[in-house]
Amino acid sequence: MGAETMTSMQRVLAALSHQEPDRVPYFLLLTMHGAKELGVSIKEYYSSPDFVVQGQLRLREKYGHDCLVGFMYAPVEVEAFGGEVIFVDNGPPNSGRPFITDPKQIADLEPPDIDNSDCLQRVLETIRGLKAAAGDEVPVMGVVVSPFSLPVMQMGFGSYIELLYGERATCDRLMEVNEKFCVAWANAQLEAGATAVVYLDPVSSPSSVPRELYLETGHEVAKRTIPQISGATATHFASGRCLPIIDDVAATGTLAVSASVLEDLGETKDLCQGRLAVVGNLNGIEMARWCPDDAEMRVREAIAGAGTGGGFILADNHGEIPWQVKDEVLHAIANAVRRWGSYPLSWD
Repeated sequence: MGAETMTSMQRVLAALSHQEPDRVPYFLLLTMHGAKELGVSIKEYYSSPDFVVQGQLRLREKYGHDCLVGFMYAPVEVEAFGGEVIFVDNGPPNSGRPFITDPKQIADLEPPDIDNSDCLQRVLETIRGLKAAAGDEVPVMGVVVSPFSLPVMQMGFGSYIELLYGERATCDRLMEVNEKFCVAWANAQLEAGATAVVYLDPVSSPSSVPRELYLETGHEVAKRTIPQISGATATHFASGRCLPIIDDVAATGTLAVSASVLEDLGETKDLCQGRLAVVGNLNGIEMARWCPDDAEMRVREAIAGAGTGGGFILADNHGEIPWQVKDEVLHAIANAVRRWGSYPLSWD
């Protein structure tokens, strides 16, 4: 096993530049596990930026992964609009009833005021705390829900699809509001100390909508929005497929794309070569049933498929490791990366 000589920041930047660092960088996107470390409920954990900072730092000390996550929960953006968030004891918070119940409401909809939003300010305080602790040694990741995907939580998936196909002018108005908020929210996180921003866009995946509709809608939204974000972005489809739209995603200006377990990781890497770094693609749902040997096998397969030549960050495919995944499996992932991920990958 080769000695590690780079910081996490250097390692990740090399991978994003399509170079081979000292080893494959890996992101354990543990948004909830910090609550276990501190012995508090998930709801209490997210009530305090200090809790999340402590949790993230303890988890990185425990598993040695290459990032810190300022993200709390996706519906924090809905909460900022005045929507409902539902907390559970063993999983991520979810959005409650849609706050847009009639498309006519969209005409008067305005973006949240970030400066006066308690929930958004908690996220920014978390990012500032993580940046203060990490300095330039470890990347701190921010997250925004894309303007095109946010309406699923704002109005419900069925109503949103009806809007997309039937009331395009009203949909364009919703995109106008969401784009303004997305850019402001992404840049606020970068100003607070985030190294890069994940552009979470599951509705743009071919798993959700046909490519033809994406090109008319989500793709145009991304091409308008991403260039206004004052830092690096990575587009994440939250388990959704990406192969049919790789060229389209590359045209948005994003630096990296998530890889689904539904598609071949090696093929994804080949199509992205030199244009997009690949992030993925361990199966988080199956991970909850893995033993340490399973974890090592899956890590080795992923590195063999996409590790050569850099441009690859190992992570789960959804962007959030389930609460039910055991410590022994997470340790096994970390150990396997160090065993099989040191460059050059002479074993492959």
